[in-house]
Amino acid sequence: MSNVKIRNNVKVIGKNNAPTLMLAHGFGCDQNMWRFLLPELEAHYQIVLFDYVGSGNSLLNDYSKERYSALEGYAKDITDIIEELQLKDVTIIAHSVSSIIASIASIEIPDIIKKIVMVCPSPCFINMPPDYEGGFERSDLEELIELMDKNYIGWANYLAPLVMGTSQPQELIGELSGSFCSTDPVVAKAFAKATFFSDHRHILPHINCPVQILQSSSDALASPRIGHYMADNIPNSELRMLEAEGHCLHMTNHQEIIPLVFKFVES
Repeated sequence: MSNVKIRNNVKVIGKNNAPTLMLAHGFGCDQNMWRFLLPELEAHYQIVLFDYVGSGNSLLNDYSKERYSALEGYAKDITDIIEELQLKDVTIIAHSVSSIIASIASIEIPDIIKKIVMVCPSPCFINMPPDYEGGFERSDLEELIELMDKNYIGWANYLAPLVMGTSQPQELIGELSGSFCSTDPVVAKAFAKATFFSDHRHILPHINCPVQILQSSSDALASPRIGHYMADNIPNSELRMLEAEGHCLHMTNHQEIIPLVFKFVES
């Protein structure tokens, strides 16, 4: 196993001896997706950026399908980095599925992970009638995975506008599609399955740290009702609904979420 900092392409920037924010990217993305938030965040905090193994500029040689076929494997990346850097009192800002990954890590090391900001989270993408609407039928998601096998570029070009929001700038949609395409297909498929077929609703009551949920009013992947569901089931949580389209508020609505994040982190 390689050095954790090299393995996960870890970068530490911002203010020394300031509170630590760790930024955890979503499926098919990498740390570069946080760039819109960085100028203001790094002026006030120590920022830890990283790529999950298999994503971005991480070491693909350290990828294990066994470890990364479940979200717990990605949570281990977070705890490994925290241990390697000897971090204390960490706030994690997590996009999409990383909200659950960060939650798994926080339950494991509650004395170190003190707060989580969840950007467009979902604990389960599958409809579980009669009590839960995740947004997708299992058969729809199985077709999406099948499309990855048949036409990987077609899959990326189909999914990117859904995730980013069809009304968002073409350069952002294109960037996300390109990010999907640059991920090794074997890695992407395993991460997609771990993301879209897992059900982590049961862990929500066990998240003991304060949580801020930043929810888009129009999100094809995680609807407002999922934001409300998570707020209702995480004991110490606050929901902030933004009038916005898409699943990537940190890229499309960064100016709106920065003051919300500052207020939450400082509270």
